[in-house]
Amino acid sequence: MNTDLFDRAAKFAINAHRGGERKGKGFPYILHPMEAAVIVSALTTDPELLAAAILHDTVEDTDVTIEQIRQEFGDRVASLVHHETSPLPHAAPWRDRKQAQADQIASAPRDSKIVALGDKLSNLRAIVADYRQIGDALWQRFRAPNGKEDILWYYTILADALKDLADTPPYGEYCMLLDSVKD
Repeated sequence: MNTDLFDRAAKFAINAHRGGERKGKGFPYILHPMEAAVIVSALTTDPELLAAAILHDTVEDTDVTIEQIRQEFGDRVASLVHHETSPLPHAAPWRDRKQAQADQIASAPRDSKIVALGDKLSNLRAIVADYRQIGDALWQRFRAPNGKEDILWYYTILADALKDLADTPPYGEYCMLLDSVKD
């Protein structure tokens, strides 16, 4: 297997996220995109999907632009990363941004949904682990105005947006974890 594209993407993502910390976790942010790539690798060996998985947060969370991704990694990787980037600005109301992102994922091609599932399953794993450790205090970490209610709403509409992947083990894990934090 030729890993040149993934290796370049990993180096790019490491540099883009340098110094970043996962919110409330105390470890380097880059571990989340790495986990997303591992999840995607359970569904495909497509080097562009693996590259997009490790790059998925660079545009939304760093100074990297989608045009830089396009120049460095090509149109397909840029398109995959774009589908993972919220279409509304951070200043938009939280629910509006999350609904727009879920709608974007729902209408995206299957390859983009695979990348999104890698990201969202990684996030949900962290949420469930933290919920088991600290309970309801977890919900204060989020910018969601209604805490747990909003977070569970978002991950529920994402499950629907990703239902094209219902035949995959990562989707099954996603649904199981989501059910585990619902009261």
